[in-house]
Amino acid sequence: MQDPRHDEDNHIRNLAGPEALHKLQELATGICMFTTFTENRPAPSRPMALQGVDEQGALYFFSAASSDKNQQLATDPAVQLYFCKENASEYLSIYGRATVSRDRAKIEQYWNPFVKTWFQGGPDDPDLTLVRVQPEVIHYWDTKHNQMVALLKIATSLVTGKTLDDGVEGELKV
Repeated sequence: MQDPRHDEDNHIRNLAGPEALHKLQELATGICMFTTFTENRPAPSRPMALQGVDEQGALYFFSAASSDKNQQLATDPAVQLYFCKENASEYLSIYGRATVSRDRAKIEQYWNPFVKTWFQGGPDDPDLTLVRVQPEVIHYWDTKHNQMVALLKIATSLVTGKTLDDGVEGELKV
């Protein structure tokens, strides 16, 4: 019997529980495009550095209390996050709800010297807030190999006429 999480023909692999959390932590790294929603279009997006992903799958970012982003989140907490590991051909799209806090323990947990570039007062900076994003819908795209192998498979596919796509995509339920 075929595993219902994986459709070989369509390269779909939906993950749940610890397996989904692991995949989320693997793909959600570095800088992402953090999109908020307003009545205006286009929706405002900006690059933001992810500080971490907790055991429940929530993502954490530092943000200025005085920023447009924080004002937008106060009006509408919905966010869309996009991560891209271009060299590995791995992509992640997260839709979720953001909350802004000054949780001292979490700020200290995620604080690092790089953040001082924006918050000169350190963890005590009066403008420092922590944005927690709780995912509601997560979709990923992943290749089983790195970008070079993927490019070689594309070239081989063009020559042979056979599809050699080894990409996998699916939903993550954390």
